[in-house]
Amino acid sequence: MLDHVVLHPPIKKTKSFGIRDKSNVASLLIILYQNNLEYITEIIKSLLKELVEKSVEGKHPKLMLRRTESVVEKLLANWLALCMYKNLEESTGSSLYLLYQAIKFQVVKGPVDAVTGDARYSLSEDRLLRTENRLEPVTITLNVEYEGKKYKCRCLDCDTITQAKDKMLDVIYRNIPYSTRPAGEDLDLDWVNENKTLQDEDNLKWKDNGWKQINMLKDYKLCNGADVVLTQYQKCRTLPRSPNGFYNREAVPITRTDSEVGTKYWHLVKQPDDAQTKGLSSEIYLTRLLATKGTLKQYIDDFIKTVLTASPNMLPVIKYLFDFLDDAAKQHNITDPEVAYTWKCNSLLLRFWVNIIKNPDFVFDIHKTNIVDSCLSVVAQCFMDSCSTSDQNLSKDSPSNKLLFAKDIPVFKKSVSKYFEDIQRMPAVSDQDLNAYLAEVSRMSTNYFTKDNALFELYSYVQKYSNEINESLEADSLTKAQQFPDRLGNVITNMEGPSNVGMAYV
Repeated sequence: MLDHVVLHPPIKKTKSFGIRDKSNVASLLIILYQNNLEYITEIIKSLLKELVEKSVEGKHPKLMLRRTESVVEKLLANWLALCMYKNLEESTGSSLYLLYQAIKFQVVKGPVDAVTGDARYSLSEDRLLRTENRLEPVTITLNVEYEGKKYKCRCLDCDTITQAKDKMLDVIYRNIPYSTRPAGEDLDLDWVNENKTLQDEDNLKWKDNGWKQINMLKDYKLCNGADVVLTQYQKCRTLPRSPNGFYNREAVPITRTDSEVGTKYWHLVKQPDDAQTKGLSSEIYLTRLLATKGTLKQYIDDFIKTVLTASPNMLPVIKYLFDFLDDAAKQHNITDPEVAYTWKCNSLLLRFWVNIIKNPDFVFDIHKTNIVDSCLSVVAQCFMDSCSTSDQNLSKDSPSNKLLFAKDIPVFKKSVSKYFEDIQRMPAVSDQDLNAYLAEVSRMSTNYFTKDNALFELYSYVQKYSNEINESLEADSLTKAQQFPDRLGNVITNMEGPSNVGMAYV
């Protein structure tokens, strides 16, 4: 009953029922019906039909499903997230993970500023380290105290101590979920030969005009083959995390003297530093971006090819959704083929896949640094541009991310068109086959979320808009015949009654 109540027109049209509320309600409904996706699918279809009619009446029907401004748009996004999980698990997930790992590996091959997050090897102009930093690779022999094993770890002499520890942890915990491994700031890095603990900050460097540089491996003159050991930390010696910096986990602040308060820390470049910004011409840094893109191109191509392949064992929900959108366009006599094309892009490619590209940490237990996040955003933008039906008019003044994939986007656009055409030629998915798949997903999804909490949260919306809802239910002959007004009154009485015990289920 509550699903019908919160989706009734008055509550959806109330001005105070904003986008965040609509998103919350959609998420709560998916949680409540995670083990009955067949039912919520019927609700989505009904609401989609209403949305199509509303969009067709407007001047820009292509905009439908582009934004998450209605309950049904968020419902559809959540529904796809549940239904597409099997695709990620069995097909596209591996190529997505390889793309993430390739970007991460390429980034750390060169210097990464621990404070700004900028890197020499980047796909993003905004995160490109524009200064020339001489560096030398350093191969370290790593002893792990609590494992009794030795590892070879490749670092850079310009790595901070925390960056070096993170690289070492990547070697040790190569196939271990990120959330279960220790944090770098919880470990000390000791140089065995010198009987010395390496720290991000100590007395090696003095403050200069309010600035102090973070220690790097080369400051300790660490040489190739040096024996180091990771031990449980005695006391925290790492720097506090910069809000926009490389460091990810929150560290315990270092105890400072009065003279150190207000010190500005830097690693490879000082911020703000105009010289750093003007250090390289746009042509030079575009060349750098292209070089990085060339290294990653195969991984990007493989992932996009995997996403845009309509195989015979493709999930039935994709075919069913696309046919639904095609039929809706025909029913409303829409002759412009770009309308249905854009609806398909908006619903699946831009709604689901762009979100996954930007956030592989939604799928995998991994760590996404700021620089990796920026590179993934560039790949996602390329994918978005490939879904556009308009031509790109590029010039030398166009954004670097557009120029970076200028030759690739026309190829990807053809792949998108072929993907839609191949799906259109496939046999229609029957309601029986769709429901069988939805039942399978429901079994996989059961007990992921707490329904009681979701039900209580949903009731809070009913309580907030109870007057508007009750008036609407009374005026609707169908809901009145089903005694919805009386049933809603009983729910409110049970929830707000003097005993205030238990949960009303309707």
